[in-house]
Amino acid sequence: MRVAVIGGGPGGLYAAALLKRLDPGREVTVWERNAPDDTFGFGVVLSDETLGGIEHADPVVYAALQDEFVRWDDIDIVHRGVRSTSGGHGFAALGRRRLLEILHERCRSLGVELRFRAEAPPVAELMTAYDLVVAADGVHSPTRAAYAQVFGPSVEEHRCRYIWLAADFAFDSFRFEIAETEHGVMQLHGYPYSRPSPDHHPSTRPSGPQNQFGASTVIVEMREEVWRAAGFADLDEQESVEACGKIFTDALGGRQLRSNKSMWTTFRTVVNDRWSHGNLVLLGDAAHTAHFSIGSGTKLAVEDALALAACLEERPTLDEALAAYEEERRPVVASTQRAARASLEWFENLGLYLHQPARQFAFNLLTRSRRVTHDNLRLRDAHFTAAAEREFGCPPGTPPMFTPFRLRGLTLRNRVVVSPMDMYAAVDGVPGDFHLVHLGARALGGAGLVMTEMVCVSAEGRITPGCTGLYSHRQAESWRRIIRFVHAQAPGTAIGVQLGHSGRKGSTKLMWEGIDEPLEEGNWPLVAASPIPYGPRSQTPRQLSRAQLTDIREQFAAAAWRAARCGFDLLELHCAHGYLLSGFLSPLTNRRTDAYGGSLERRLRFPLEVFDAVRAVWPEEQPMTVRISATDWAEGGNTGDEGVAIARAFAAHGADAVDVSTGQVVADEQPEYGRSYQTPFADRIRHETGLPVIAVGAISSWDDVNSLILAGRTDLCALARPHLYDPHWTLHAAAEQGYEGPGVTWPKPYRAGSRRPQTGRTDAPKPRLSLGT
Repeated sequence: MRVAVIGGGPGGLYAAALLKRLDPGREVTVWERNAPDDTFGFGVVLSDETLGGIEHADPVVYAALQDEFVRWDDIDIVHRGVRSTSGGHGFAALGRRRLLEILHERCRSLGVELRFRAEAPPVAELMTAYDLVVAADGVHSPTRAAYAQVFGPSVEEHRCRYIWLAADFAFDSFRFEIAETEHGVMQLHGYPYSRPSPDHHPSTRPSGPQNQFGASTVIVEMREEVWRAAGFADLDEQESVEACGKIFTDALGGRQLRSNKSMWTTFRTVVNDRWSHGNLVLLGDAAHTAHFSIGSGTKLAVEDALALAACLEERPTLDEALAAYEEERRPVVASTQRAARASLEWFENLGLYLHQPARQFAFNLLTRSRRVTHDNLRLRDAHFTAAAEREFGCPPGTPPMFTPFRLRGLTLRNRVVVSPMDMYAAVDGVPGDFHLVHLGARALGGAGLVMTEMVCVSAEGRITPGCTGLYSHRQAESWRRIIRFVHAQAPGTAIGVQLGHSGRKGSTKLMWEGIDEPLEEGNWPLVAASPIPYGPRSQTPRQLSRAQLTDIREQFAAAAWRAARCGFDLLELHCAHGYLLSGFLSPLTNRRTDAYGGSLERRLRFPLEVFDAVRAVWPEEQPMTVRISATDWAEGGNTGDEGVAIARAFAAHGADAVDVSTGQVVADEQPEYGRSYQTPFADRIRHETGLPVIAVGAISSWDDVNSLILAGRTDLCALARPHLYDPHWTLHAAAEQGYEGPGVTWPKPYRAGSRRPQTGRTDAPKPRLSLGT
């Protein structure tokens, strides 16, 4: 096999070395346009997981790396003059130049041909002359561009400018420093990549890139508008270096920074639909990128090389090997990119969090990517986590999720909400025994607040024939029965009602018969902001007239009046997911030309009229919340900016909290799914408006809840599917954390089950002696 590698970065070099080592008969050639000692970064961070893969695949490279690594455990976060330190993180770094030297030496020893200062021949020629072509030519990959129609690349440019610099001393930790300047907030990311030699003297410390007496990578980053306001757009390389040194003089101890052809740039996230084409395959940044704030660029490239080499060994044909390589790596990369996006967006929106107390700010930063969590951080550094909990107000031994929260006259004993979930089990809108057992079981399960499904304000406002309502006396009596049970049998648990109207998404089948599919028979007429059907088979709704708007507003008020007399503790107005009120808010579903359409202010008019009518009949001392779709996930629809504006408008009218969901407004939406994927919208609304928020969306573990609460990204967490899987989710969360306190109460008949049941033994006695041979 003849192998051509385009690009002599760590990924390309390591792939070349592995392929040659696994089969010495392979002819492997690497083309690198730059000189051997040219590199544009300084330090490289690798994880223990990546090093483990290198150790198994090539002990020679592993041993060489081990001799060079700088290792440290601490992260220092300096914010408004206060330094918070968290330990137990376990980093390993070395100079990028030294990493390349190690890989050069390994490639040469194995017989790989390295061609420096040489442009690779055209890709089409290589694909003809070689059996395998590995394109490791970076984020600006010419190879990817040449076959863009095949690879389907997407390159997204982000909001911050950054510059990659170095300092001739070694930080003693991974350091994040925040500078609040007259132009805006700036941040420094710094970490050591070489240590001082034990016999050095400061007076003999040389300058320049070959410094053997300790060095650190320093990245300075800020929003584009801050960068321009500070004048960096008009500075040359050296002037930028000097300006950064002055801004972060405390972090640098007055020492100078240095550059290496350093330029201000914006980060680009690269995603490809495909990674291979015939005998051509993408690797590393050519295939994908992940923001430097989670330190995964080199890590991903090296792991790509390991996987590619392994798949070529394991599969009988090249086509199968390249397909297996992509199948193995794609989910890992996608997960890393989701974490990287969360991290980069956190830094883009850093200004939102400057008001937070020092330790909460530090905790928020450390958990920004969702890969480090409350429980994980507690294991790494129990002292730091306990201090953050005390600062937050957690009583001793109380996880954040079990701290109380007050909304108007209602105090919730913990931060867990059973999210509204349509059950499609009612008859003529009347909740029956199923609803009593369903809601009653979840109330007994320990949540602070249990929400009903969307309760419809009229028969025509139902989604399906199985939806519940509050438009008749009989329905109200059935709800009163459920509420009596919750208050009597689960004291301390609040129960809330969510009121809504289906709008253009009504008159459909039960979910398991065909979600959003119109009924085969028994349809009722639909109404909406505009006469736009939801899907290709959906009924076209009638546009509501002014008189009909008044009627519907009064239906909401009447349902709220009944809800108050039933004894509900909280009322939520459903203005999300494309139902009637949501349909007024989105420009994709509201094409009206009267006073209720057009600008966002006018699209808000009817939902706010309904809110005011409901608030007027809902008891003053009881809280009222609003669920919104903070983004439509669709071109031309509402975005996060509109989500903030909508929340602010409802807050001005007296909303006590916003339940922040997303999407489901149009059928062709393109959500960015992932763990806790909707929480950034709640986070932003909370910090920009000051309004309490309820976060929802793929929050599944008590660790996630603790993390989100303690970081200040939300006030309450609503969970849906976890409560379908386990009605006693909150009780079990308390048991698993060893918590016993006022934040959750086991029903007396269940107390015998308040400890986790014993399971069969899975460990074995460890040997007392280990004898060498």
